[in-house]
Amino acid sequence: MTAHDVVRALPDIESLRNLCRSIAMAEAILNPDGERDHSFSPAWSPTESLASMRNGSGDEYDVVFSPAGAYIRGFDHESPMSPYAHDDVPTPWPGVLDSVPAAFRRYVDEPAFTDEDGTPTVTVCVWRETGTPSWSTGRITYPEGHRDPDGSDWLFELLIHPPEAFKEYAEDYYEMPVDIEALRHLYALRPLDRAQITALNPSAPAASIAKAATGMGYPVAEDLDVKTA
Repeated sequence: MTAHDVVRALPDIESLRNLCRSIAMAEAILNPDGERDHSFSPAWSPTESLASMRNGSGDEYDVVFSPAGAYIRGFDHESPMSPYAHDDVPTPWPGVLDSVPAAFRRYVDEPAFTDEDGTPTVTVCVWRETGTPSWSTGRITYPEGHRDPDGSDWLFELLIHPPEAFKEYAEDYYEMPVDIEALRHLYALRPLDRAQITALNPSAPAASIAKAATGMGYPVAEDLDVKTA
């Protein structure tokens, strides 16, 4: 899989926003007190929300949702397309960022998405402008001999195969069973209640989970009011 496959598999912008919120919510329940891979900030700026993945090993992605649409950049640090893998001077792989439209160009150089020298940390980039019928990516010639040259196959697996992919990821990562029906509840963006928290993680403190949900903009049931949880 490459970015060219990702653009055919991703859902529409609003569905992707809801999916990212649900992934972050599910992981917050499974790991309420520790470092988590996935996060969702509904107010990254006054007009933008941000979904992020950081696995602690140097691999990451970000999805910026704005009035202009959605911009996704991913970085697989072991990819042959890494800016650090093919040049004395780190440079993004040809074509990955060359066609990013004006509406999203400022994200290319966004400090949160670059290294300390301003080099974009990116191996894959896709985008979709508001009102357009599909996702887009650049014209890229991929290195030969690699099944997943830009990291798309595993970086975006949870965005393309929900919720089963999250269940597999979480059971492997957290070494605990994950209730698929509770996940489906979250992925449908149904209000979070105590029963769903217990189904996913009986030891998760309802008060902190309610606050996390409110911070993400995830809907909360009346029995889990943040003030009384």
